[in-house]
Amino acid sequence: MKITVESIPQDELESRGIFNWPIWTCEESEFPWSYPVQESCYLLEGKVEVTTETGTIFFGKGDYVVFPKGISCTWKVLEPVKKHYTMG
Repeated sequence: MKITVESIPQDELESRGIFNWPIWTCEESEFPWSYPVQESCYLLEGKVEVTTETGTIFFGKGDYVVFPKGISCTWKVLEPVKKHYTMG
């Protein structure tokens, strides 16, 4: 299982309806998290470090991130986050 991070052009974000997804926000913090279903998200603000058993990745504003179903990780929010997200 691997977390993917990519840049997606604005027109594709709009065509996928990403700006209609719910918004989640979080202040600087650190916490464990597990994904019972796949989550896709697009960061509007912030910077995050996520650590899994296979390593650490960083992502932030403008990144489109997909967390696969079943993955467990630790989130370290380095700068306050605001993101659109969808589950499943």
